Amino acid sequence: MPIALTPPPVPEVKALGDAKAQPAKRKIICFSDFDGTIFMQDTGHVLFDNHGCGSQRREILDEQIKTGERSFRDVSEEMWGSLNVPFDDGFEVMKKTLEIDPDFQSFHKFCLANDIPFNVISAGLKPILRRVLDTFLGEEASSHIDIVANEAEISADGSEWKPIWRHDTELGHDKARSITEARREAELECEDGTIPLIVFIGDGVSDLPAAREADVLFARRGLRLEEYCQEHNIPYIPFDTFADIQREIERIKEEDEKKTGGRGVPARFNPRANLWRRVSSKMAVPRYVVMSPTKEDKMFLWPEAFSELKAPAGVEISEAGVPQVKVQENPVPAPVQSATAA
Repeated sequence: MPIALTPPPVPEVKALGDAKAQPAKRKIICFSDFDGTIFMQDTGHVLFDNHGCGSQRREILDEQIKTGERSFRDVSEEMWGSLNVPFDDGFEVMKKTLEIDPDFQSFHKFCLANDIPFNVISAGLKPILRRVLDTFLGEEASSHIDIVANEAEISADGSEWKPIWRHDTELGHDKARSITEARREAELECEDGTIPLIVFIGDGVSDLPAAREADVLFARRGLRLEEYCQEHNIPYIPFDTFADIQREIERIKEEDEKKTGGRGVPARFNPRANLWRRVSSKMAVPRYVVMSPTKEDKMFLWPEAFSELKAPAGVEISEAGVPQVKVQENPVPAPVQSATAA
């Protein structure tokens, strides 16, 4: 007697039009400075002034960086090396002194609820930043924030504080390079071919190299990054607290969905950031850039070659709010990073 066989299930075949009918979801990624942005004070200042070289010496060292007399990395090593305090004792001073942005915790909850990765990008020391976030946010909430910063070796008795630099450059941590690396990883994860929207939040000129890698830039109102953006016609959105940033991101998200449906390039799109989407390292610089680099190409592809902050000449803003840079004869030096800006 023949055996009855159950035929294998036939996989459902969707019509080609179904994929188009379903809107893509644009990935939004936030990067934020730490000192002066998430927290109103500078963690390095607090430690150096109370347990290290003191405020007077710190100001002299900062000036040496600004004048180009010494590199950021060299000065920072002196500052951190001046500390003589156990980690826990040093942190007690920070816990009493630091103030968090009043709306940051609400903003972070918004990011978690909307699947928006939030990353701290800092020139400071990762162990300090992690302890601060664990304390002010709680360890569970803090665990959702990636910190891109320098590591450190701190002796048990606090007699030695040694930064372990992320990059072998005079800056120690090249924020622009870190954002570029994160952008490439995010694009690899976007299997539907969408291009992520990169948001950067900062307060000082030291944030400018990283800020230029972003599609959307937020600058804390009244501080040096906003002043620089105004002086040089760089598109930015001012903010007083992270509540302002949340409202703007909600608006930008809605705008992008209406204009692009989440596909292709974002409605707020930075062509300079797009250059970095294609460039992975100095070895991968497109040949046309190497053969005839503009002043902007030189500044962003080889930032360590420049040490002075000067106004980028010939910058105009198009109707779409995108910087249009005219080719000049002389390259524009990249901004100098302040010794205590994180």
